[in-house]
Amino acid sequence: MFSRNRRLRETSAIRAMVRENKLTPDDFIFPIFAVEGEGIKEEISSIADNYHYSVDMLEGVIKEVEEAGVKGVIVFGLPNSKDEIASSAFDPNGIVQKAVRKIRELSPELYVITDVCMCQYTTHGHCGIIEEGKVINDKSLPYLAKIALSHAKAGADMVAPSDMMDGRVAAIREILDQNGYKHVPIMSYSAKYSSAFYGPFREAANSAPGFGDRKTYQMDPANSREAMREIEDDIAEGADIIMVKPALSYLDIIRQAKDRCDFPIAAYSVSGEYAMVKAAAKMGLINEKQIAFEMLISMKRAGADIIITYYALQASKWLKED
Repeated sequence: MFSRNRRLRETSAIRAMVRENKLTPDDFIFPIFAVEGEGIKEEISSIADNYHYSVDMLEGVIKEVEEAGVKGVIVFGLPNSKDEIASSAFDPNGIVQKAVRKIRELSPELYVITDVCMCQYTTHGHCGIIEEGKVINDKSLPYLAKIALSHAKAGADMVAPSDMMDGRVAAIREILDQNGYKHVPIMSYSAKYSSAFYGPFREAANSAPGFGDRKTYQMDPANSREAMREIEDDIAEGADIIMVKPALSYLDIIRQAKDRCDFPIAAYSVSGEYAMVKAAAKMGLINEKQIAFEMLISMKRAGADIIITYYALQASKWLKED
């Protein structure tokens, strides 16, 4: 006698009934890139079908997000000016702050998350304060906290520090609580690896480091136990959601995190993952829809509760068609 596992694969109906994981638009967060200026909607060459939007052009994409049924966006900003301390990142009239206020006006119910970092806003392109060619951890924390507070004041529902400085979650939690924003949660980029998959994003956000690399603060791709320590530290400091980034090459980290903690887990399916699929599809080598869904369901199967993806709008439309 042997098992007849194929009995439950016989028809599409039974396959749907016993399917263990399913994708819905509720799973997705869509990244939005806001830029200074007016009348700007320009396709990002490195992230096809995604765009730079000036604040006055956000209405169209926010309408698309709503129609797709996606409940949340994460906002990245490209400023006009940069300096050594990323002052435009915590300017009340900075690009992210203006974009958040506009999105709040356009869609009061849409959940707005902001990326908290310094790299796009510094002349050196690193995620903290530089002294003698090194990123100084503790001196960077007050600046990151100021950025997060400015986002909360602008109306962000959640802040998401992506810098990977030690102690930044605690610093952000403290400043938010002291200023009347105890209700604003933190989604921490807890296990953010120093990855080659970020290449297209760095072009999109103009955030490549001006010298060296980010290996002294982003994680070594070879390590998994270290990721669990990072996650545990962020939870202890006050993180409400923890994130693993990238997603596709780090499904084992998502699974370990799911098994270790009871907190919601976000997976960031990054620009390089998206760009590879787009490039292969353009060459006619793959079925883009099937590959995209297979990638996304693998993240859900690994344990992700939330998926940040450039496919959020397209995948939601495909789900409705099916």
